[in-house]
Amino acid sequence: MSDDVWALVHAERAALVDDLAPLDEAGWRTPSLCDGWTVHEVVAHLVDTAKTTRLGFVFGLARAGFDFDRQNTAGVRRERGASPEETLERLRSVVHRTSTPPAPLDSRLVEEVVHGEDIRRPLGLTRAYPEEAVVRALRLQARTPASFGGARELLARVRLTATDADVAIGSGPGVSGPVLSLLLAVSGRRVALGDLTGPGLGALSDES
Repeated sequence: MSDDVWALVHAERAALVDDLAPLDEAGWRTPSLCDGWTVHEVVAHLVDTAKTTRLGFVFGLARAGFDFDRQNTAGVRRERGASPEETLERLRSVVHRTSTPPAPLDSRLVEEVVHGEDIRRPLGLTRAYPEEAVVRALRLQARTPASFGGARELLARVRLTATDADVAIGSGPGVSGPVLSLLLAVSGRRVALGDLTGPGLGALSDES
């Protein structure tokens, strides 16, 4: 099972490297879907998380005063190269890593797919993600509390149904749409709300 997850993760990292290779300086400076971060900074974050071990995560969080945002900022500062080319090479060097922080392994799929879209959508790039990767990421977000970046509390009030995959999660008024857009919406990316419909959309909008 873990081998299956890592194969998906490695494929996403490699696909992102390929998408970023022709990007010019202006593209790297483009604001991402992560508030306050450019495309370059999100890529640096992905390098940092790919290198993070369970023990390293704990030590890093302690150094950051147990502030997740501060820890992430430190990781971006550490892994952002002096040029986009250097940062891209760092991402290329971690494509096949299998280290992980102390979190469910499917969290690596959330990281790669959601941040992949944080980068691609502002750049006008598209990717046909493997359905398994997106569905597993969405199911993990549904089990994860909001305090850890998930949507467990939200999905006690809203039911999500994918129109392009066999997945329905949650309770309450319904929201339907592409599974990738459902994942992005429950991960706080408002840009995906326009892809969705249903009586529960107002509640989902309030949380995104």
